[in-house]
Amino acid sequence: MGQPTEWWRSAVIYQVYVRSFADGDGDGTGDLAGVRARLPYLAELGVDALWFSPWYLSPMKDGGYDVTDYRAIDPAFGTLAEAEKLIAEAQELGIRTIVDIVPNHVSDQHPWFRAALKAGPGSPERELFHFRRGRGKQGELPPNDWPSQFVGSAEPVWTRLPDGDWYLHLFTPQQPDLNWAHPAVRQEHEDVLRFWFERGVAGVRIDSAALLAKDPELPDLALHPDPHPFVDRDELHDIYRSWRAVADECDAVFVGEVWLPDTERFARYLRPDELHTAFNFSFLSCPWDPARLRTSIDTTLAEHAPVGAPATWVLCNHDITRTVTRYGRTDTGFDFAAKAFGTPTDLALGTRRARAAALLTLALPGAVYVYQGEELGLPEADVPRDRIEDPMHFRSGGTDPGRDGCRVPLPWAAGAPHAGFGGEPWLPQPADWASYAADRQAADPGSMLSLYREALRIRPVFGDGPLTWLPAPEGVLAFTRAGEARCVVNLADAPADLPEHTELLLSSGPLDSEGRLPKDTAVWLRG
Repeated sequence: MGQPTEWWRSAVIYQVYVRSFADGDGDGTGDLAGVRARLPYLAELGVDALWFSPWYLSPMKDGGYDVTDYRAIDPAFGTLAEAEKLIAEAQELGIRTIVDIVPNHVSDQHPWFRAALKAGPGSPERELFHFRRGRGKQGELPPNDWPSQFVGSAEPVWTRLPDGDWYLHLFTPQQPDLNWAHPAVRQEHEDVLRFWFERGVAGVRIDSAALLAKDPELPDLALHPDPHPFVDRDELHDIYRSWRAVADECDAVFVGEVWLPDTERFARYLRPDELHTAFNFSFLSCPWDPARLRTSIDTTLAEHAPVGAPATWVLCNHDITRTVTRYGRTDTGFDFAAKAFGTPTDLALGTRRARAAALLTLALPGAVYVYQGEELGLPEADVPRDRIEDPMHFRSGGTDPGRDGCRVPLPWAAGAPHAGFGGEPWLPQPADWASYAADRQAADPGSMLSLYREALRIRPVFGDGPLTWLPAPEGVLAFTRAGEARCVVNLADAPADLPEHTELLLSSGPLDSEGRLPKDTAVWLRG
C-alpha cells in the first residue's frame, strides 16, 4: 500500500465517548446516528481524526470496556453498517477514525469465557484465561496477592467459581483477563485489527497497553516486585511488534495507554517497530505550575527524542476530572487516589486557566487529543449518588465519586429539551448545562468553542520544528517553533510584558489596559 503517511505526528484528535456525544434516536443514549449528524460540527472545529471509545457489543459493566464481540456494534449505538458509513462519511470530510481496543480482558459474557465456564477445570477453554486453584487447606484463598487496578479498591482480583477454580480480573469480576501466552489470543487480536483496518479505520488506541503479559507463575507481588509480574513485562514488545506488522500493511497507526514512571522503559514502546505514539500522562496530571509544566514538557520531548516518536498532549479524557474544574481547585494536578466528593472549585479561575492551557497545548510539537466537551469548557458535573454508574465508585466503597462527572451528555442547543442532546440523558445534565450549548457558543466570538476553532485554524503557523524556549520573566513560559511563531503563557502573579512581535495572532483572554499579558493568560504571537 506504499509508504505510510505521517499525519499522526502533528494531528489534533478528538475523543468521542459515544454514549454521551449525541443521541440520534431519542432514547437518551448517544449513538452513531448522533455522531454522523454532528460530523459537520467536528469538521468546522478543525480536527484531523476521531478516537472512539469502545462502541462494541458489551453489557456496559465498565462503560463499554468490557467487550463481548469486537466485530459487532452494541445495539445501543447502532449497527456495523452504520459504523462503516460513519467511517466513510468522516473520511469524506478529511477526518480519520481511530477505534479503541481493550486487549487485557474481555467481558464475562464473551463466548470464550462462557465456554470456559461450561468446560470446567483443566479444560483447553480455560487456558485462554488465567484460571487457578486457590491457596489454603480447601483452596479458599486467592491464588496470589495482586492488587486491583481500580485505585482505592480493596477488592480482590480473583473470583472463585463453584467448581473451585479462581479466575483473574485486574479490573472488575465482569472483565476476566486474557492469557496472552496463548497463541489463539494473539491470533484473534491480529484478526480483529485487520477487520477494522479493512473497514477504513486509520488507527487503534490500545487500552491498558502495559498490562497484557503476566508472569506465568503468577507469583505474589510482595515477593516478586521486580520484574513486575503483570506491568510492563518484556514479553509485551514481541506482541506489539507483531501488531505493528499488521498496521504497516494497512498504513494504520497505534496510540498506547501506557502509564509508566520509568521514562526509559516508556520509550521502549515507541521504537520504530512497535507503537507509533503513546499517551503522555505526566503532562495530563501536571499541576498549573510554570516550573512543573516546563519540566513535564522537557521530559516528554526528551524521552521521545531517542526513538524519533512524536509526543502526545492531552488535558483530559473520559477518566479524568475535566480541566475547567481541576484548574479551579487548590490542587490543580490529578491523582486518582485523591478524588473526593465536595472538593471546592472556582470555575471562573478554572475556565481562564483552561483557555490558556488550550493555547499552550496546541502550540507544542506533536499530536494533541481533545476530549469531547473540552472545546465547550464544560466543568465536571456533580452526578447525584443514586445516578452514578461507574464501577470505580462502587469498588471504592462509595468514597470515590467515580468518572461519570466527565461523561455527562453534551449540550448542543440552548433552547431544546435536554440541551439538544436528544432524549432524556442516561446521566442527568446539570441545571445550567444549556449555558454551555454549542449553538450558543458558536455565535459568541469570546466563547471557548470560538477559541478552539480559531486555534485549530491557525495552529499550522507553528510548523513542524522543534520547541525552543525563549527568555522570559519568572513564572512565564515562552517558546517558539518555526522561528517566528511564539507561544507565551503567564502563570506569574503579576502581568507580564509581551516580547517583541509583529502580530498578535490569538489570545486566551484580553490584555490589560497597558497591553500586558495578565495572569493565567496565553497568547500566540508572530515574531
